[in-house]
Amino acid sequence: MLSDIEIARACRMQPITSIADAAGIDGELLELYGRYKAKVDYKALKDRPMDGKLVLVTAINPTPAGEGKTTVSIGLADALRKAGKHTMLALREPSLGPVFGIKGGAAGGGYAQVVPMEDINLHFTGDLHAITAANNLLAAMVDNHISQGNALGIDPRRITWKRCMDMNDRQLRQIVDGLGGRMNGMPREDGFDITTASEIMAVLCLSADISDLKDRLSRIVVGRTFADEPVTAGQLRAQGAMAALLRDAMRPNLVQTLEGTPALVHGGPFANIAHGCNSIVATQTALRLADYVVTEAGFGADLGAEKFIDIKCRKAGLAPACIVLVATIRALKSHGGVAKAELSQENLPALKKGLSNLTRHLQNIRHVWGVEPVVALNRFTSDTDAEIALVREAAGSLGANVALCEVWGRGGEGGLALAEQVIASCEKADPSRFSLTYPDDLPLAGKIEAVATKIYGAKDVSIAPAAMKQLKSFEDGGYGKLPVCIAKTQYSFSDDPKKLGAPEGFTLTIRQVKLSAGAGFVVALAGDIMTMPGLPRVPAAENIDVDAEGNITGLF
Repeated sequence: MLSDIEIARACRMQPITSIADAAGIDGELLELYGRYKAKVDYKALKDRPMDGKLVLVTAINPTPAGEGKTTVSIGLADALRKAGKHTMLALREPSLGPVFGIKGGAAGGGYAQVVPMEDINLHFTGDLHAITAANNLLAAMVDNHISQGNALGIDPRRITWKRCMDMNDRQLRQIVDGLGGRMNGMPREDGFDITTASEIMAVLCLSADISDLKDRLSRIVVGRTFADEPVTAGQLRAQGAMAALLRDAMRPNLVQTLEGTPALVHGGPFANIAHGCNSIVATQTALRLADYVVTEAGFGADLGAEKFIDIKCRKAGLAPACIVLVATIRALKSHGGVAKAELSQENLPALKKGLSNLTRHLQNIRHVWGVEPVVALNRFTSDTDAEIALVREAAGSLGANVALCEVWGRGGEGGLALAEQVIASCEKADPSRFSLTYPDDLPLAGKIEAVATKIYGAKDVSIAPAAMKQLKSFEDGGYGKLPVCIAKTQYSFSDDPKKLGAPEGFTLTIRQVKLSAGAGFVVALAGDIMTMPGLPRVPAAENIDVDAEGNITGLF
Protein backbone atom coordinates (compact mmCIF):
# COMPACT_ATOMS: atom_id res chain seq x y z
CA MET A 1 0.00 0.00 0.00
CA LEU A 2 1.37 3.39 -1.01
CA SER A 3 1.80 6.10 1.62
CA ASP A 4 0.14 9.50 1.26
CA ILE A 5 3.38 11.14 0.19
CA GLU A 6 4.07 8.39 -2.39
CA ILE A 7 0.58 8.82 -3.84
CA ALA A 8 1.04 12.59 -4.00
CA ARG A 9 4.45 12.30 -5.62
CA ALA A 10 3.09 9.96 -8.29
CA CYS A 11 0.46 12.54 -9.30
CA ARG A 12 1.00 14.35 -12.59
CA MET A 13 0.15 17.89 -11.57
CA GLN A 14 -1.15 20.44 -14.03
CA PRO A 15 0.53 23.85 -14.30
CA ILE A 16 -1.18 26.19 -11.86
CA THR A 17 -1.97 28.53 -14.75
CA SER A 18 -4.16 25.77 -16.24
CA ILE A 19 -5.90 25.26 -12.89
CA ALA A 20 -6.51 29.02 -12.67
CA ASP A 21 -7.92 29.08 -16.19
CA ALA A 22 -10.33 26.26 -15.36
CA ALA A 23 -11.42 28.18 -12.24
CA GLY A 24 -12.05 31.37 -14.24
CA ILE A 25 -9.04 33.27 -12.89
CA ASP A 26 -7.13 35.37 -15.41
CA GLY A 27 -3.41 34.66 -15.50
CA GLU A 28 -2.65 38.32 -14.79
CA LEU A 29 -4.22 37.90 -11.34
CA LEU A 30 -1.68 35.26 -10.31
CA GLU A 31 1.58 35.67 -8.42
CA LEU A 32 3.41 32.44 -9.20
CA TYR A 33 5.32 30.44 -6.57
CA GLY A 34 6.90 28.00 -8.99
CA ARG A 35 4.83 25.92 -11.44
CA TYR A 36 2.23 24.51 -9.06
CA LYS A 37 1.40 27.24 -6.52
CA ALA A 38 0.17 30.79 -6.90
CA LYS A 39 -1.33 33.61 -4.92
CA VAL A 40 -4.51 35.18 -6.27
CA ASP A 41 -5.33 38.89 -6.48
CA TYR A 42 -8.70 38.60 -4.72
CA LYS A 43 -9.34 42.36 -5.00
CA ALA A 44 -9.73 42.11 -8.79
CA LEU A 45 -12.53 39.55 -8.34
CA LYS A 46 -14.57 41.50 -5.76
CA ASP A 47 -17.08 42.83 -8.28
CA ARG A 48 -18.30 39.32 -9.13
CA PRO A 49 -21.46 38.15 -7.33
CA MET A 50 -21.13 35.37 -4.73
CA ASP A 51 -23.55 32.94 -6.38
CA GLY A 52 -21.95 29.67 -5.29
CA LYS A 53 -23.51 27.22 -2.84
CA LEU A 54 -21.44 26.84 0.33
CA VAL A 55 -20.99 23.31 1.71
CA LEU A 56 -19.46 23.03 5.18
CA VAL A 57 -17.74 19.77 6.13
CA THR A 58 -17.51 19.07 9.86
CA ALA A 59 -17.39 15.94 12.02
CA ILE A 60 -18.30 14.14 15.21
CA ASN A 61 -15.94 14.71 18.15
CA PRO A 62 -12.55 13.30 17.11
CA THR A 63 -11.21 10.04 18.52
CA PRO A 64 -7.93 8.09 18.20
CA ALA A 65 -9.72 6.04 15.52
CA GLY A 66 -9.76 9.02 13.14
CA GLU A 67 -12.54 10.52 11.04
CA GLY A 68 -10.90 11.97 7.90
CA LYS A 69 -12.66 15.33 7.61
CA THR A 70 -10.14 17.05 5.29
CA THR A 71 -9.88 13.91 3.15
CA VAL A 72 -13.67 13.84 2.78
CA SER A 73 -13.73 17.57 1.93
CA ILE A 74 -11.24 17.05 -0.88
CA GLY A 75 -12.89 13.86 -2.15
CA LEU A 76 -16.32 15.53 -2.09
CA ALA A 77 -15.04 18.45 -4.19
CA ASP A 78 -13.59 16.02 -6.73
CA ALA A 79 -16.87 14.08 -6.74
CA LEU A 80 -18.98 17.21 -7.26
CA ARG A 81 -16.75 18.07 -10.20
CA LYS A 82 -17.22 14.56 -11.60
CA ALA A 83 -20.96 15.10 -11.24
CA GLY A 84 -20.70 18.09 -13.56
CA LYS A 85 -20.66 20.90 -10.99
CA HIS A 86 -18.15 23.74 -11.23
CA THR A 87 -16.50 23.26 -7.83
CA MET A 88 -13.73 24.78 -5.72
CA LEU A 89 -12.23 23.94 -2.34
CA ALA A 90 -11.52 26.46 0.42
CA LEU A 91 -9.30 24.87 3.10
CA ARG A 92 -6.96 25.87 5.92
CA GLU A 93 -3.18 25.78 5.76
CA PRO A 94 -1.30 23.20 7.87
CA SER A 95 0.68 24.20 10.94
CA LEU A 96 4.19 22.84 11.40
CA GLY A 97 3.37 21.94 15.01
CA PRO A 98 0.99 19.08 14.14
CA VAL A 99 3.04 18.13 11.05
CA PHE A 100 6.03 17.31 13.28
CA GLY A 101 3.88 16.25 16.25
CA ILE A 102 1.19 13.57 16.25
CA LYS A 103 -1.64 14.76 13.99
CA GLY A 104 0.34 15.08 10.76
CA GLY A 105 -0.39 17.45 7.92
CA ALA A 106 -3.63 18.90 6.62
CA ALA A 107 -3.49 18.12 2.92
CA GLY A 108 -5.88 15.15 2.98
CA GLY A 109 -4.87 11.54 2.47
CA GLY A 110 -4.87 8.58 0.11
CA TYR A 111 -6.35 9.53 -3.26
CA ALA A 112 -8.08 12.63 -1.90
CA GLN A 113 -5.25 15.15 -1.41
CA VAL A 114 -4.27 18.68 -2.34
CA VAL A 115 -0.86 18.98 -3.96
CA PRO A 116 2.07 19.72 -3.95
CA MET A 117 1.68 17.91 -0.63
CA GLU A 118 5.22 18.46 0.70
CA ASP A 119 5.12 22.20 0.01
CA ILE A 120 1.65 22.68 1.52
CA ASN A 121 2.55 20.79 4.69
CA LEU A 122 5.87 22.57 5.20
CA HIS A 123 6.66 26.21 4.32
CA PHE A 124 4.06 26.61 1.52
CA THR A 125 4.07 30.29 0.45
CA GLY A 126 5.31 31.60 3.80
CA ASP A 127 1.97 32.81 5.19
CA LEU A 128 2.49 31.34 8.66
CA HIS A 129 6.01 32.74 8.78
CA ALA A 130 4.62 36.20 7.96
CA ILE A 131 2.05 35.88 10.75
CA THR A 132 4.80 34.81 13.16
CA ALA A 133 6.93 37.81 12.16
CA ALA A 134 4.05 40.28 12.53
CA ASN A 135 3.13 38.85 15.94
CA ASN A 136 6.71 39.07 17.19
CA LEU A 137 7.25 42.54 15.76
CA LEU A 138 4.38 43.74 17.94
CA ALA A 139 5.87 41.96 20.97
CA ALA A 140 9.24 43.61 20.30
CA MET A 141 7.61 47.05 19.97
CA VAL A 142 5.82 46.60 23.31
CA ASP A 143 9.06 45.84 25.17
CA ASN A 144 10.97 48.50 23.26
CA HIS A 145 8.39 51.12 24.20
CA ILE A 146 8.90 50.25 27.88
CA SER A 147 12.71 50.36 27.53
CA GLN A 148 12.60 53.72 25.74
CA GLY A 149 10.81 55.58 28.54
CA ASN A 150 7.32 54.01 28.57
CA ALA A 151 5.38 57.12 27.56
CA LEU A 152 2.13 55.15 27.56
CA GLY A 153 2.68 53.91 31.11
CA ILE A 154 2.44 50.20 30.21
CA ASP A 155 2.45 47.99 33.30
CA PRO A 156 5.02 45.22 32.56
CA ARG A 157 3.12 42.92 34.90
CA ARG A 158 -0.04 43.25 32.79
CA ILE A 159 1.29 42.67 29.28
CA THR A 160 -1.01 40.10 27.65
CA TRP A 161 0.61 39.92 24.21
CA LYS A 162 2.78 36.82 23.82
CA ARG A 163 5.40 35.89 21.30
CA CYS A 164 4.69 32.94 19.00
CA MET A 165 6.30 30.29 16.84
CA ASP A 166 4.81 27.67 14.52
CA MET A 167 6.04 24.65 16.44
CA ASN A 168 4.95 22.55 19.42
CA ASP A 169 7.30 23.52 22.26
CA ARG A 170 6.02 23.16 25.82
CA GLN A 171 9.30 24.60 27.15
CA LEU A 172 8.23 28.05 25.93
CA ARG A 173 4.75 28.17 27.48
CA GLN A 174 6.00 30.22 30.42
CA ILE A 175 9.38 31.95 30.44
CA VAL A 176 11.23 34.87 32.00
CA ASP A 177 12.95 37.19 29.53
CA GLY A 178 14.79 40.52 29.56
CA LEU A 179 17.55 39.11 31.80
CA GLY A 180 21.15 40.32 31.76
CA GLY A 181 20.96 43.95 32.81
CA ARG A 182 19.36 47.22 31.80
CA MET A 183 20.62 47.09 28.20
CA ASN A 184 18.69 43.84 27.64
CA GLY A 185 15.29 45.18 28.63
CA MET A 186 13.15 44.74 31.72
CA PRO A 187 12.94 41.24 33.23
CA ARG A 188 9.37 39.95 33.19
CA GLU A 189 7.30 36.82 32.85
CA ASP A 190 6.45 36.04 29.25
CA GLY A 191 5.46 33.07 27.08
CA PHE A 192 4.84 31.75 23.58
CA ASP A 193 1.70 30.65 21.75
CA ILE A 194 1.74 28.47 18.66
CA THR A 195 1.32 30.70 15.58
CA THR A 196 -2.09 29.29 14.74
CA ALA A 197 -3.32 30.51 18.17
CA SER A 198 -2.04 34.04 17.57
CA GLU A 199 -4.69 36.71 17.26
CA ILE A 200 -2.85 37.79 14.09
CA MET A 201 -3.92 34.52 12.47
CA ALA A 202 -7.56 35.18 13.39
CA VAL A 203 -7.26 38.80 12.21
CA LEU A 204 -5.91 37.72 8.82
CA CYS A 205 -8.64 35.10 8.40
CA LEU A 206 -11.46 37.50 9.31
CA SER A 207 -10.26 40.60 7.39
CA ALA A 208 -12.02 41.64 4.20
CA ASP A 209 -9.02 43.49 2.70
CA ILE A 210 -5.83 45.37 3.60
CA SER A 211 -7.72 48.38 5.00
CA ASP A 212 -9.80 46.13 7.23
CA LEU A 213 -6.63 44.25 8.20
CA LYS A 214 -4.90 47.47 9.33
CA ASP A 215 -7.95 48.57 11.27
CA ARG A 216 -8.19 45.22 13.07
CA LEU A 217 -4.45 45.18 13.80
CA SER A 218 -4.69 48.64 15.35
CA ARG A 219 -7.43 47.43 17.74
CA ILE A 220 -5.38 44.57 19.20
CA VAL A 221 -5.02 44.99 22.96
CA VAL A 222 -1.49 44.15 24.16
CA GLY A 223 -1.83 44.93 27.87
CA ARG A 224 -2.89 47.58 30.34
CA THR A 225 -1.37 50.69 31.84
CA PHE A 226 -0.63 51.42 35.49
CA ALA A 227 -3.90 53.39 35.39
CA ASP A 228 -5.75 50.24 34.23
CA GLU A 229 -6.37 51.51 30.70
CA PRO A 230 -6.02 49.16 27.68
CA VAL A 231 -3.01 49.61 25.40
CA THR A 232 -3.49 48.87 21.69
CA ALA A 233 -1.19 48.16 18.77
CA GLY A 234 -2.51 51.38 17.25
CA GLN A 235 -1.17 53.40 20.19
CA LEU A 236 2.23 51.82 19.53
CA ARG A 237 1.87 52.74 15.82
CA ALA A 238 2.59 49.11 14.92
CA GLN A 239 -0.28 48.38 12.54
CA GLY A 240 1.38 49.75 9.39
CA ALA A 241 4.54 47.68 9.70
CA MET A 242 2.55 44.59 10.68
CA ALA A 243 0.29 45.00 7.65
CA ALA A 244 3.37 45.37 5.44
CA LEU A 245 4.59 41.99 6.68
CA LEU A 246 1.14 40.50 6.03
CA ARG A 247 0.47 42.11 2.64
CA ASP A 248 1.29 39.04 0.56
CA ALA A 249 -0.12 36.66 3.17
CA MET A 250 -3.56 38.27 2.66
CA ARG A 251 -3.75 36.80 -0.85
CA PRO A 252 -5.27 33.30 -1.04
CA ASN A 253 -3.09 30.43 -2.25
CA LEU A 254 -4.24 28.48 -5.31
CA VAL A 255 -3.29 24.79 -5.60
CA GLN A 256 -5.04 21.68 -6.94
CA THR A 257 -6.30 18.28 -5.88
CA LEU A 258 -4.88 15.05 -7.27
CA GLU A 259 -7.74 15.16 -9.78
CA GLY A 260 -7.20 18.81 -10.77
CA THR A 261 -9.97 20.50 -8.76
CA PRO A 262 -8.96 24.10 -7.90
CA ALA A 263 -8.31 24.67 -4.19
CA LEU A 264 -7.77 27.89 -2.25
CA VAL A 265 -5.73 26.97 0.84
CA HIS A 266 -5.45 29.99 3.12
CA GLY A 267 -5.22 30.66 6.85
CA GLY A 268 -5.03 28.05 9.58
CA PRO A 269 -6.40 28.78 13.08
CA PHE A 270 -7.03 25.80 15.37
CA ALA A 271 -10.67 25.23 16.32
CA ASN A 272 -10.03 24.25 19.93
CA ILE A 273 -8.10 27.45 20.74
CA ALA A 274 -9.22 29.80 17.94
CA HIS A 275 -12.10 29.97 15.42
CA GLY A 276 -10.84 27.12 13.24
CA CYS A 277 -11.82 28.27 9.73
CA ASN A 278 -9.99 29.30 6.58
CA SER A 279 -10.02 32.96 5.53
CA ILE A 280 -13.13 34.90 4.64
CA VAL A 281 -11.25 36.23 1.60
CA ALA A 282 -10.62 32.71 0.26
CA THR A 283 -14.19 31.52 0.89
CA GLN A 284 -15.76 34.58 -0.72
CA THR A 285 -13.37 34.41 -3.68
CA ALA A 286 -14.32 30.78 -4.26
CA LEU A 287 -18.04 31.63 -4.02
CA ARG A 288 -17.50 34.23 -6.77
CA LEU A 289 -15.83 31.67 -9.02
CA ALA A 290 -17.67 28.36 -8.53
CA ASP A 291 -21.18 26.91 -8.35
CA TYR A 292 -20.25 24.76 -5.33
CA VAL A 293 -17.64 25.61 -2.69
CA VAL A 294 -16.55 22.93 -0.22
CA THR A 295 -14.95 24.18 2.98
CA GLU A 296 -14.26 22.64 6.37
CA ALA A 297 -14.09 23.71 9.98
CA GLY A 298 -11.68 22.23 12.49
CA PHE A 299 -12.34 19.33 14.90
CA GLY A 300 -15.95 18.41 15.75
CA ALA A 301 -19.08 20.40 14.96
CA ASP A 302 -19.28 21.64 18.56
CA LEU A 303 -16.05 23.58 17.98
CA GLY A 304 -15.31 24.26 14.30
CA ALA A 305 -18.86 24.35 12.94
CA GLU A 306 -20.17 26.45 15.84
CA LYS A 307 -17.41 29.01 15.34
CA PHE A 308 -17.82 28.88 11.56
CA ILE A 309 -21.46 29.87 12.05
CA ASP A 310 -21.31 32.17 15.08
CA ILE A 311 -18.07 33.98 14.18
CA LYS A 312 -17.26 33.60 10.47
CA CYS A 313 -20.81 33.56 9.03
CA ARG A 314 -21.88 36.34 11.44
CA LYS A 315 -19.03 38.60 10.30
CA ALA A 316 -19.03 37.77 6.58
CA GLY A 317 -22.76 37.35 5.96
CA LEU A 318 -22.30 33.75 4.84
CA ALA A 319 -24.71 30.82 5.24
CA PRO A 320 -24.01 27.17 4.38
CA ALA A 321 -26.51 25.50 2.06
CA CYS A 322 -25.61 22.10 3.47
CA ILE A 323 -23.50 20.71 6.33
CA VAL A 324 -21.72 17.37 5.90
CA LEU A 325 -21.09 15.53 9.17
CA VAL A 326 -18.18 13.09 8.84
CA ALA A 327 -18.15 9.95 10.98
CA THR A 328 -16.72 6.45 11.01
CA ILE A 329 -18.16 3.37 12.62
CA ARG A 330 -14.82 2.84 14.35
CA ALA A 331 -14.96 6.34 15.89
CA LEU A 332 -18.57 5.88 16.96
CA LYS A 333 -17.65 2.63 18.70
CA SER A 334 -14.82 4.51 20.39
CA HIS A 335 -17.42 6.97 21.73
CA GLY A 336 -19.27 3.88 22.93
CA GLY A 337 -16.33 2.87 25.08
CA VAL A 338 -14.52 0.34 22.86
CA ALA A 339 -10.72 0.18 23.15
CA LYS A 340 -8.77 1.10 20.00
CA ALA A 341 -7.42 -2.46 19.59
CA GLU A 342 -10.98 -3.85 19.42
CA LEU A 343 -12.56 -1.34 17.04
CA SER A 344 -12.43 -3.71 14.06
CA GLN A 345 -14.80 -6.17 15.76
CA GLU A 346 -18.57 -5.86 15.30
CA ASN A 347 -20.08 -4.39 18.46
CA LEU A 348 -23.65 -3.19 17.98
CA PRO A 349 -24.33 -2.26 21.64
CA ALA A 350 -21.22 -0.05 21.77
CA LEU A 351 -22.05 1.46 18.39
CA LYS A 352 -25.59 2.26 19.55
CA LYS A 353 -24.16 3.95 22.65
CA GLY A 354 -21.62 5.95 20.60
CA LEU A 355 -24.28 7.07 18.13
CA SER A 356 -25.41 9.55 20.79
CA ASN A 357 -22.48 11.73 19.70
CA LEU A 358 -23.60 11.67 16.06
CA THR A 359 -27.24 12.37 16.88
CA ARG A 360 -26.48 15.38 19.10
CA HIS A 361 -24.44 16.95 16.31
CA LEU A 362 -27.25 16.28 13.83
CA GLN A 363 -29.79 17.85 16.19
CA ASN A 364 -27.61 20.95 16.51
CA ILE A 365 -27.17 21.28 12.76
CA ARG A 366 -30.87 20.96 11.98
CA HIS A 367 -32.64 22.43 15.01
CA VAL A 368 -30.21 25.10 16.26
CA TRP A 369 -28.69 26.30 12.98
CA GLY A 370 -31.49 25.35 10.59
CA VAL A 371 -29.25 23.68 7.98
CA GLU A 372 -29.83 20.38 6.19
CA PRO A 373 -27.27 17.76 7.32
CA VAL A 374 -25.82 14.86 5.37
CA VAL A 375 -23.80 12.14 7.11
CA ALA A 376 -20.61 11.07 5.32
CA LEU A 377 -19.78 7.62 6.68
CA ASN A 378 -16.11 7.07 5.95
CA ARG A 379 -16.10 3.36 5.19
CA PHE A 380 -13.58 0.83 6.53
CA THR A 381 -13.29 -2.81 5.40
CA SER A 382 -14.13 -3.92 8.95
CA ASP A 383 -17.55 -2.20 8.87
CA THR A 384 -20.37 -4.75 8.82
CA ASP A 385 -23.76 -4.48 7.11
CA ALA A 386 -25.48 -4.56 10.50
CA GLU A 387 -23.36 -1.66 11.78
CA ILE A 388 -24.00 0.42 8.65
CA ALA A 389 -27.74 -0.26 8.93
CA LEU A 390 -27.71 0.92 12.55
CA VAL A 391 -26.05 4.22 11.57
CA ARG A 392 -28.56 4.74 8.76
CA GLU A 393 -31.43 4.10 11.17
CA ALA A 394 -30.12 6.58 13.77
CA ALA A 395 -29.50 9.33 11.19
CA GLY A 396 -32.77 8.63 9.40
CA SER A 397 -34.73 9.12 12.62
CA LEU A 398 -33.51 12.73 12.52
CA GLY A 399 -34.22 13.18 8.83
CA ALA A 400 -30.60 12.91 7.70
CA ASN A 401 -29.36 10.75 4.84
CA VAL A 402 -26.18 8.66 5.11
CA ALA A 403 -23.75 8.32 2.20
CA LEU A 404 -20.98 5.74 2.30
CA CYS A 405 -17.71 7.45 1.47
CA GLU A 406 -14.61 5.79 0.01
CA VAL A 407 -12.62 8.79 -1.21
CA TRP A 408 -9.40 7.77 0.58
CA GLY A 409 -9.03 4.70 -1.62
CA ARG A 410 -10.95 5.79 -4.75
CA GLY A 411 -10.73 9.58 -4.92
CA GLY A 412 -13.68 11.46 -6.38
CA GLU A 413 -15.25 8.25 -7.70
CA GLY A 414 -15.60 7.07 -4.10
CA GLY A 415 -17.51 10.22 -3.17
CA LEU A 416 -20.19 10.25 -5.88
CA ALA A 417 -22.88 8.93 -3.54
CA LEU A 418 -22.05 11.71 -1.07
CA ALA A 419 -22.01 14.31 -3.86
CA GLU A 420 -25.49 13.20 -4.96
CA GLN A 421 -26.83 13.67 -1.43
CA VAL A 422 -25.12 17.07 -1.07
CA ILE A 423 -26.54 18.34 -4.37
CA ALA A 424 -30.03 17.25 -3.37
CA SER A 425 -29.66 18.88 0.04
CA CYS A 426 -28.39 22.15 -1.44
CA GLU A 427 -31.21 22.30 -3.99
CA LYS A 428 -33.88 22.12 -1.28
CA ALA A 429 -32.04 24.39 1.19
CA ASP A 430 -34.14 27.15 2.73
CA PRO A 431 -31.88 30.13 3.59
CA SER A 432 -34.62 31.64 5.76
CA ARG A 433 -34.20 28.77 8.25
CA PHE A 434 -30.53 29.54 8.89
CA SER A 435 -29.97 30.78 12.43
CA LEU A 436 -27.08 31.74 14.69
CA THR A 437 -26.75 30.23 18.17
CA TYR A 438 -27.28 33.61 19.91
CA PRO A 439 -27.97 37.26 19.02
CA ASP A 440 -25.39 40.06 19.13
CA ASP A 441 -27.05 41.90 22.01
CA LEU A 442 -26.98 38.98 24.47
CA PRO A 443 -24.49 39.65 27.32
CA LEU A 444 -21.14 37.87 26.94
CA ALA A 445 -21.86 35.46 29.80
CA GLY A 446 -25.21 34.70 28.19
CA LYS A 447 -23.50 33.90 24.88
CA ILE A 448 -21.17 31.45 26.63
CA GLU A 449 -24.17 29.87 28.32
CA ALA A 450 -26.06 29.64 25.00
CA VAL A 451 -23.25 27.70 23.34
CA ALA A 452 -22.75 25.49 26.40
CA THR A 453 -26.42 24.58 26.83
CA LYS A 454 -27.68 24.60 23.23
CA ILE A 455 -24.66 23.04 21.50
CA TYR A 456 -22.69 21.16 24.15
CA GLY A 457 -25.67 19.92 26.18
CA ALA A 458 -24.35 21.36 29.47
CA LYS A 459 -26.71 21.78 32.40
CA ASP A 460 -25.09 25.06 33.44
CA VAL A 461 -21.91 27.15 33.27
CA SER A 462 -19.52 28.11 36.05
CA ILE A 463 -17.48 31.22 35.28
CA ALA A 464 -14.62 31.99 37.67
CA PRO A 465 -15.17 35.27 39.57
CA ALA A 466 -12.10 36.90 38.02
CA ALA A 467 -13.29 35.89 34.54
CA MET A 468 -16.78 37.24 35.24
CA LYS A 469 -15.23 40.53 36.34
CA GLN A 470 -13.26 40.66 33.07
CA LEU A 471 -16.41 40.00 31.02
CA LYS A 472 -18.07 42.95 32.75
CA SER A 473 -15.06 45.15 31.99
CA PHE A 474 -15.18 44.08 28.32
CA GLU A 475 -18.84 45.08 28.15
CA ASP A 476 -18.10 48.40 29.86
CA GLY A 477 -15.37 48.98 27.28
CA GLY A 478 -17.79 48.58 24.36
CA TYR A 479 -17.04 44.97 23.44
CA GLY A 480 -20.32 43.45 24.65
CA LYS A 481 -21.72 42.79 21.17
CA LEU A 482 -18.76 40.59 20.14
CA PRO A 483 -19.28 36.85 19.64
CA VAL A 484 -17.56 34.37 21.94
CA CYS A 485 -14.91 31.81 20.99
CA ILE A 486 -14.88 28.97 23.53
CA ALA A 487 -11.54 27.16 23.78
CA LYS A 488 -12.00 23.65 25.10
CA THR A 489 -11.02 20.05 24.47
CA GLN A 490 -11.96 18.73 21.04
CA TYR A 491 -12.58 15.20 22.29
CA SER A 492 -15.82 15.82 24.18
CA PHE A 493 -18.88 18.04 24.16
CA SER A 494 -17.82 18.88 27.72
CA ASP A 495 -14.55 20.34 29.03
CA ASP A 496 -13.46 16.86 30.17
CA PRO A 497 -11.86 14.82 27.34
CA LYS A 498 -12.84 11.57 29.08
CA LYS A 499 -16.59 12.25 28.79
CA LEU A 500 -17.30 10.66 25.43
CA GLY A 501 -20.54 10.21 23.54
CA ALA A 502 -23.08 12.90 24.46
CA PRO A 503 -22.65 13.68 28.17
CA GLU A 504 -25.48 15.36 30.05
CA GLY A 505 -25.91 17.15 33.36
CA PHE A 506 -22.35 18.52 33.38
CA THR A 507 -21.16 22.01 34.24
CA LEU A 508 -18.88 23.82 31.78
CA THR A 509 -16.19 25.64 33.76
CA ILE A 510 -14.72 28.85 32.32
CA ARG A 511 -11.47 29.61 34.12
CA GLN A 512 -10.24 32.58 32.08
CA VAL A 513 -11.40 34.97 29.37
CA LYS A 514 -9.38 37.00 26.91
CA LEU A 515 -10.29 39.88 24.63
CA SER A 516 -9.31 39.51 20.97
CA ALA A 517 -10.41 43.00 19.97
CA GLY A 518 -8.65 42.89 16.60
CA ALA A 519 -10.16 39.58 15.57
CA GLY A 520 -13.47 40.71 16.99
CA PHE A 521 -14.35 38.05 19.56
CA VAL A 522 -13.92 37.16 23.22
CA VAL A 523 -12.06 33.94 24.00
CA ALA A 524 -13.33 31.86 26.93
CA LEU A 525 -10.94 29.14 28.09
CA ALA A 526 -12.55 26.00 29.51
CA GLY A 527 -10.79 23.14 31.28
CA ASP A 528 -7.03 22.96 30.91
CA ILE A 529 -6.78 23.91 27.23
CA MET A 530 -3.37 25.33 26.23
CA THR A 531 -2.35 27.69 23.45
CA MET A 532 1.11 26.13 23.04
CA PRO A 533 0.97 22.35 22.46
CA GLY A 534 3.82 19.97 23.26
CA LEU A 535 5.31 17.16 21.22
CA PRO A 536 4.23 13.56 21.95
CA ARG A 537 6.52 10.81 23.28
CA VAL A 538 7.28 9.74 19.70
CA PRO A 539 6.85 12.83 17.47
CA ALA A 540 6.24 12.44 13.74
CA ALA A 541 9.46 14.42 13.26
CA GLU A 542 11.46 11.28 14.11
CA ASN A 543 10.23 9.63 10.89
CA ILE A 544 10.56 12.60 8.53
CA ASP A 545 13.70 12.71 6.39
CA VAL A 546 15.13 13.95 3.10
CA ASP A 547 17.44 11.92 0.85
CA ALA A 548 20.49 13.01 -1.12
CA GLU A 549 18.28 13.87 -4.10
CA GLY A 550 16.11 16.15 -1.99
CA ASN A 551 13.11 13.80 -1.79
CA ILE A 552 11.19 14.15 1.48
CA THR A 553 9.82 11.06 3.21
CA GLY A 554 7.65 10.43 6.26
CA LEU A 555 5.07 13.20 5.82
CA PHE A 556 1.44 12.18 6.23
